[in-house]
Amino acid sequence: MSEDEHDRQSFRGHVAQMLRLLDPEPEREGLRDTPRRVEKAFATYTAGYQQDPKKVIGDALFEAETDEMVLVKDIELYSLCEHHLAPFFGKAHIAYIPSDKIVGLSKIARVVDIYARRLQVQERLTMQIAHALDDVLEPRGVGVVIEAAHLCMMMRGVEKQNSSTVTSCLLGLFRKDERTRSEFLQLVGR
Repeated sequence: MSEDEHDRQSFRGHVAQMLRLLDPEPEREGLRDTPRRVEKAFATYTAGYQQDPKKVIGDALFEAETDEMVLVKDIELYSLCEHHLAPFFGKAHIAYIPSDKIVGLSKIARVVDIYARRLQVQERLTMQIAHALDDVLEPRGVGVVIEAAHLCMMMRGVEKQNSSTVTSCLLGLFRKDERTRSEFLQLVGR
């Protein structure tokens, strides 16, 4: 048995043990295959650990023919809170001001997924996306705003169903130049 298969079996065993602790009928039909399904689901939820933004962007860099802001709004994201393993979900709004290169727009969404598909906190997620784009594109500035709802706040603890969390990371001109920052925040509706 490979080490990978051993790890997957071990994961499924831990899920089975958790089910035995949580449910009075852990062997019922609906739970019988749950350890395998949870193992597969968590492999998807955390697939970002196996991805490198530089490789994902690859050769989708092109010569910049503009020095104006490029903005992609409402990129949906799904992640897991690292404190409770509860989902959080929302939208990312990402802008950059090109220097020498622009990037294929779908690659911006892929960078969001790379970092969202990890055990996360929203604050770090926002910074990781901004810094990854800054590193690869070397733009004049990057702005990232994420708005998300956290089930760890909605289903447990304070149980505030209508709360949302907004985080931002502003680099380069987005941080230094008030007009650039204002334009970005106005365009994303903040």
